[in-house]
Amino acid sequence: MFGVKDYPAALEWVARRAEAFVIPVAALIVGMAIFSLFILAVGKSPVQLYEMMWRGGFGSWFSIQNSLSRAAPLLLTALCVALPARLGLVVIGGEGAIVLGGVAAAAAGAALNGAPSFIVVLVMGVAGMAAGGIWIGTVGALRHYRAVNETISSLLMAYIAIALMNQLVEGPLRDPASLNKPSTKPLAEAYRIGNISGMEVHWGLVIGIVACVLSWVLIEKTRWGFAARIAGGNVKAAQVQGLAVGPLIVGFTALAGGFAGLAGMLEVAAVQGSANASLAAGYGYTGILVAFLARHNPLAIIPVAFLLGGIDASGGLIQRRMDLPDATVLVLQGMLFIVILFSETLYGRFKAFNPDLWKRVA
Repeated sequence: MFGVKDYPAALEWVARRAEAFVIPVAALIVGMAIFSLFILAVGKSPVQLYEMMWRGGFGSWFSIQNSLSRAAPLLLTALCVALPARLGLVVIGGEGAIVLGGVAAAAAGAALNGAPSFIVVLVMGVAGMAAGGIWIGTVGALRHYRAVNETISSLLMAYIAIALMNQLVEGPLRDPASLNKPSTKPLAEAYRIGNISGMEVHWGLVIGIVACVLSWVLIEKTRWGFAARIAGGNVKAAQVQGLAVGPLIVGFTALAGGFAGLAGMLEVAAVQGSANASLAAGYGYTGILVAFLARHNPLAIIPVAFLLGGIDASGGLIQRRMDLPDATVLVLQGMLFIVILFSETLYGRFKAFNPDLWKRVA
């Protein structure tokens, strides 16, 4: 129990942490309000839209499971943005790591066909993480050793990765039986990742949650995470203190890419059953919004991914019931992203969230 003298300290503790919650929530509300104006402009009801969004994403056990399934890859792709962000890097090319991770996993599964299932699934996961880690790790290396802007390079490399995936899937890795939609050979059922017991949600959700928890531990409880936060605040100061900034940048970006590559592997092993063009489903780009909305906090990514997964899952219902394009939810996500980026300028500006200003006034 708190004593009377403890209340000021407790209030300060709450105030310092409330800003990271209040501003993103306010940005969500403002973004949805602005999007409502666009819905009104096309002659539709915003109230009906958000009702359909609720029903499609969270209104029933079936819709909740659908949202959780869509949240699974978002957990991992958001980490692809959040981990480099602790070093002050803006990496937005997770989509490339996803598709290459999926292709690498599918190729490993086909090459080891006939081996024990545990070994094959493990090798597929390692192959997916290695492909994604090398791809995004290269972005970090270019940033540190050649001063190439990581935002531009990661985005451009995502397009290169998608083109490379198409070349492999339609060429040397193509299954001759895939006529209308080129894809790799389908995985044997023994190598597929099944659903959580009692749910229509694959185990990738659990893997994503564990990855978020471990990433939080890495950032907040280890010396590598502390060094990354120092380097993210001031690279020059970190170098003066003797921190190896180069290995930190390459290591964190490689780990981030590895998580995105693992998301691609899960899409192949748990959803698609093979690597094909459906790997480029936009999860890497939605993960950017998830990471920014969560303020790059790995634990906050978990609920935010569920929220965005639900919005994404409602697209089909909105299209059927309101005669709006399925891409309506993508427009909403884009609007939210713009508002959230604008809200970054508001941090540190409100006295209510800054106890130091309270003392100064007193």
